Amino acid sequence: MEQFNVEGMSCAACVAHVEKAVRSVSGVEDVSVSLLTNSMTVEGSADISAICNAVDKAGYHASKKGDSSPSNDTSANDLEDTETPKMIRRLLLSLLFLLPLMYVSMGHMMWDWPLPFFLEGNHIGMGLYEMLLSICIMMINRKFFISGLTGALHGAPNMDTLVAMGSGASFLYSVYALFAMTYFDALGNQTMVSKYMMEFYFESAAMILTLITVGKTLESYSKGKTTNALKGLMDLTPKTAVILEGEKETTRPVSSVSVGEIFILRPGMSIPLDGVVLEGNSAVDESALSGESIPVDKSTGNEVSAGTINQSGFLKCRVTRVGSDTTISKIIQMVSDAAATKAPIAKIADKVAGVFVPTVLVLALITAIIWLLTGAEVAFSLERAIAVLVISCPCALGLATPVAIMVGNGKGAQNGILYKTASSLEAAGRANIVVLDKTGTITTGKPVVTDILPFMATDDAKVVLLQTANALEAKSEHPLARAITQYAKDNHISAKEVLDFENLSGNGIQGVLDGVYCFGGKEDFIRDIVGAKTLDLFKKENQIDTYLSKGKTPLYFATKHELLGVIFVADVIKEESPLAIQQLKEMGLHTVMLTGDNEKTAASIGAFAGVDEIVANVLPNEKDSVIQKLQNYGNVIMVGDGINDAPALTRADVGFAIGAGTDIAIDSADVVLVNSKLSDVPAAIRLSKYVIRNIHENLFWAFIYNIIGIPLAAGLWIPITGWTLTPMFGAAAMSLSSFCVVMNALRLNLIDIYSAKAFLKQKKDIATPLLKPAQADCNKTIQQHTMEVSNMTKEIKIEGMMCEMCEKHVRKALEGLDGVSAVSKVSHEEGIAVIEASEGVSDEAVKTAVEEAGYKVLG
Repeated sequence: MEQFNVEGMSCAACVAHVEKAVRSVSGVEDVSVSLLTNSMTVEGSADISAICNAVDKAGYHASKKGDSSPSNDTSANDLEDTETPKMIRRLLLSLLFLLPLMYVSMGHMMWDWPLPFFLEGNHIGMGLYEMLLSICIMMINRKFFISGLTGALHGAPNMDTLVAMGSGASFLYSVYALFAMTYFDALGNQTMVSKYMMEFYFESAAMILTLITVGKTLESYSKGKTTNALKGLMDLTPKTAVILEGEKETTRPVSSVSVGEIFILRPGMSIPLDGVVLEGNSAVDESALSGESIPVDKSTGNEVSAGTINQSGFLKCRVTRVGSDTTISKIIQMVSDAAATKAPIAKIADKVAGVFVPTVLVLALITAIIWLLTGAEVAFSLERAIAVLVISCPCALGLATPVAIMVGNGKGAQNGILYKTASSLEAAGRANIVVLDKTGTITTGKPVVTDILPFMATDDAKVVLLQTANALEAKSEHPLARAITQYAKDNHISAKEVLDFENLSGNGIQGVLDGVYCFGGKEDFIRDIVGAKTLDLFKKENQIDTYLSKGKTPLYFATKHELLGVIFVADVIKEESPLAIQQLKEMGLHTVMLTGDNEKTAASIGAFAGVDEIVANVLPNEKDSVIQKLQNYGNVIMVGDGINDAPALTRADVGFAIGAGTDIAIDSADVVLVNSKLSDVPAAIRLSKYVIRNIHENLFWAFIYNIIGIPLAAGLWIPITGWTLTPMFGAAAMSLSSFCVVMNALRLNLIDIYSAKAFLKQKKDIATPLLKPAQADCNKTIQQHTMEVSNMTKEIKIEGMMCEMCEKHVRKALEGLDGVSAVSKVSHEEGIAVIEASEGVSDEAVKTAVEEAGYKVLG
């Protein structure tokens, strides 16, 4: 995808002509032109020079973005509003000449204001005076004539063509009237002199140009406001950084800093580059990137991002990303790229804009002819035709969609919601099914300690249990061990030295702590140590099965003589997940949780989260097919974070990637949630709905304005009501139409996308489970699929699996075998795994794969 700057465009008709010219170039697959940013995005293998030549031949000028700078990324210069100051200068100069012109032409003629002595009774002098002032105003606004004439000569008339023709026709007819007046003045026919004096339209020619310039100035100013969010992000990044060179601190430009160098941050400093903390503790304000107002604590090993603010402490950091690779640069580029694309809804306006100007030219000609045929004077007929030309506004059509998209993207970026394309921004609001991956999306994705149940109901017993567990697990490499050691660290419990530590594959761990043999692991292992009677009584008294039904994994601990207790570990639901899912349902969306975990865990998490439907035991390669099946019922949003979610994210109508997820998931998605919060999903959908509604409002205004304005200007209502519209009022209306569209889009900056009161539905679009019964159907689909592509089913008895993490390790090991088409089941509770494989997969290969993963194959 290549991006270009395009110069010379003034309205939606220009956009249509540029797109048409570029599409004719060999190798161009798709092209999108934005009037708002005066930019163009081209996909395909076409030569860049051929694209630029095509645009030049169409009467415009194109240059590849980045030709004047070493990078091709959006810079502050790209977003700088250079047009508004020029427009203001043009407007002030136009007014400087317009006021004395209007004083003579309107003030004296209509209200008998006194004239300068050199014009008193001098009709020819007044005509020359008005002509000279109008010529000055036309020269100041010559851009309308140059652009309009160029477009017409290339067979691509645009808004400037309409303005130039309206103003030019008024001027030329006035020149004719001036010469006619001098002719009759020479003959002494004062009646005809007075008649032609009243047919001067010099003030109309000048007023049309000035009023259009007023509108263009307001439009340019308001368009500049649409990029405020991006410019605000750019302004956050300092231009210099304090670099530590040996023991010396030097201030250097950010552009000269390389990855690996050390930079210093003191309280109150803006962070200039992405890095990792080497030394120090502080709180960092990351609201510019995430929208979160609460500062984030940073210490050794934590990452910091450019554009955020170090608030309280001293930090020494190593640079990890510079230039366009920093997080803030990628956000800016993503939002800019989205603004350069075109939403499907914009195609309606594009089709109309492509034929709009030629249609208006024909209507103006027809208007003049009809009035002449009805016996109206030439001046009156010409006035009606000019009014039709100047009131017609394709600008509003061209701006209706892109301004709303730009403001919506900026609003999203301020809240950590990044839409990659305009299409994804539009499509998110049209979805009616939201599929949520469990691990890392609804849940934190990291096992944590949820419950601690000591054997003896005393405070000391709980401390002893935790101290023993921490000491043993500190030596273990098991994923669940980190949950216990982290919990102990958070509660300021240090790990004591363990002697003779041993990892008993398939059972647990053991070691000597303070001279006493201690054990930790699965239930059967501890049962053999403390006795079945003791353990079963403990389980009954503490209702252990209740915890198991919630998908929690028990880790028992004991000494050689007594049971110490059990610690439960689970992947817990994010705090905001239930509320976010409730908000999705209140908006009428059908929620589905999709996971590869077992049914018991999935049912527990799904019930607590409040989803409408649960699909469990789904293999990574089956998530895609489940999404495909759901698409039969409506537009689907998929929310995920892992590599295994990438196919489903791509398959869905809109893919949402959690920002803390893998790069592959983020690359596959259409929308990136920087904050990794599920509450941003309903917020992103609300923002999309707001933008779609705003686009509809803009398009309605643009169409209705022309539907009402053109007949009024043509004089259609004169025979019925007597209503008429002069060219000057037509120009005023035209100048305000685009301004109103842009101002309406800017209202999006005022919305609260987190307000749960917006877009509520009394009745859901989908009232019943789509895969009913959800789990049975899903499993049936998977089984049918695996039977079709495989010849043999193998069931493996495995010892050593203790939790869901173990299941995932075994599943990953088996999926990596050549010839294994599917791993349909892995259960640590039953101690089995079931695979579908070709006959070429030997038992020895399966055994080796499982045992290399750290588990034992029994048969």
